[in-house]
Amino acid sequence: MRINDIYVNLPVKDVQKTRDFWTKLGFSINEQFSNDQAICVVMREDHIYTMFLKEEFFQTFTDRPFAKGDTTQVLLAIGVNSRDEVDHMVKTALENGGSKYSEPQDHGWMYQSAFADIDGHQWEVMYGDLSQLPADQS
Repeated sequence: MRINDIYVNLPVKDVQKTRDFWTKLGFSINEQFSNDQAICVVMREDHIYTMFLKEEFFQTFTDRPFAKGDTTQVLLAIGVNSRDEVDHMVKTALENGGSKYSEPQDHGWMYQSAFADIDGHQWEVMYGDLSQLPADQS
């Protein structure tokens, strides 16, 4: 089996504020799948997208209650190309309404930091150098 694309769908309170937040972090928007009810943020062109759906619209896709930013149902992890990019993304998120929920962690071969976006979704941002991965992981 081969997956061509992945779309992560998350509820948000305000689509325009969400658009502003993610574009300030440097992400582009797929306007074909964006309107006043949803915004499609391109995480990796032709592969990974996050659909931020207005809460009322999100609810039309499920008959179950959804997390409203005060609980954790999923941790989203994204890999970037350097430690500097990790720090820059988290710093930019915090400057634009996001919040910090954990301290940066340096594991030698992997560096990570984290933020919660303006709707409380938790994002782990990491950089890893697999050439530095210890051979013994026990």
